[in-house]
Amino acid sequence: MKNKHITDAERLEIEHGLRKRRSINEIAAKIDKHRSTVSREIQSRKTPSNKGAYGRLTNRCIHRKSCKKIQLCEDKPDCVRRCSRCRLCNSRCQEFEEQVCEKLSKAPYVCNGCKEELKCVIRKQYYLHNLAEQQYHQVLKESRSGANISEKELLAMNKLFSPLIRRGQSVHHILVNNPDRFTVNEKTIYRYIADGLLSVKNGDMPRICKLRPRRKKSIEHKVDSKCRIGRTYQNYQKFIEDSPGLNTVEIDSVLGRIGDKVLLTLMFTNCGLMLAFIRDRNNSQSVIDIFNQLWEIAGADLFKNLFGLLLTDNGSEFSNPGALEFDIKNNRRSHLFYCDPRAAYQKPHVERNHELIRQILPKGTSFDNLEQKDINKILSHVNSYSRPIHNDKAPYDLFSFIYGSQILKTLGIERIHSNNIILKPELIRKQE
Repeated sequence: MKNKHITDAERLEIEHGLRKRRSINEIAAKIDKHRSTVSREIQSRKTPSNKGAYGRLTNRCIHRKSCKKIQLCEDKPDCVRRCSRCRLCNSRCQEFEEQVCEKLSKAPYVCNGCKEELKCVIRKQYYLHNLAEQQYHQVLKESRSGANISEKELLAMNKLFSPLIRRGQSVHHILVNNPDRFTVNEKTIYRYIADGLLSVKNGDMPRICKLRPRRKKSIEHKVDSKCRIGRTYQNYQKFIEDSPGLNTVEIDSVLGRIGDKVLLTLMFTNCGLMLAFIRDRNNSQSVIDIFNQLWEIAGADLFKNLFGLLLTDNGSEFSNPGALEFDIKNNRRSHLFYCDPRAAYQKPHVERNHELIRQILPKGTSFDNLEQKDINKILSHVNSYSRPIHNDKAPYDLFSFIYGSQILKTLGIERIHSNNIILKPELIRKQE
């Protein structure tokens, strides 16, 4: 049984063993696995739960027993009871600090079978075999898809291959004369070029243009699925329950032609305003650079107010969440979560607003000739366009009312008079 994956039946045995308060050693012996294997399985597949306790107030503040605060709710001046005895305490108090159960930091790492489970109000963790099996299959599926190459390796590959191919050299010739540089197959290089992972294109290889194109699925960078742990859409829903005052900013990318420049779009769901930034490459470093620039421009307080809660898809350009959530000094500046795979409807605002951008930049349009000033002009017109969903107010006006207009002026976004708004390709052609 060594070097074998844990099966669904074994996961069920783990869950039953935890419920019966068996030790990890006993469970490991039961399913004929090493203790560390069972321990890692429990810690990596455990599921957070918001379940409270029957008949008890779900107050998770570490100060709840000694706190004597009253009247945190300004709309209830007649209330005289302690706020620690109110269900709104955790969401209203600015000094709220969530208590974490110390038992979860040591074996068995979950609440299955805990004697205090039925009367405990602290946030819980459970090992559930059906959810663990689903997570296992999802990770297995993702590990076998995508281009298995890091961004650093891809940049090195691009630096060698693209200039030489543009000089007329073939992929075969380059690999033969650089045998120690890369260990990839010749066919793999052609796939990377066809799918836009290198800056060179099929059009730079005349012989490839003569071949009949084959029907195939496009590829992308392999994304480390561990980056989504604790950042799923279900985690996002729980987070906004516990932090109802934060506004969500939906993030996405708008592609031009394969291998060309791309746009990073950020949509403020509370006012409909969108920001967009041009990027030379659709990789995670380009996104990180933009967020670092915004951090410097806006300052810590305004940045946290604007971009405190981020929701995006599972694209490889967003696969380094830590660099977006923390600054270079490791101070938290935002919280990032991912939508479920193939669930664009979970971030509908940014998807819908792309339709206005596509009126100016239709699909198939190359972004290579565009600069940031061109994107700012497009966004100035888009953000000045009145929206029925916001009582016919322009997103620019709503954003200025909530956050002020100085940051928009700094970023180059202007208010366009309603009668002068252009949402056609001629907006850019006119400028050219």
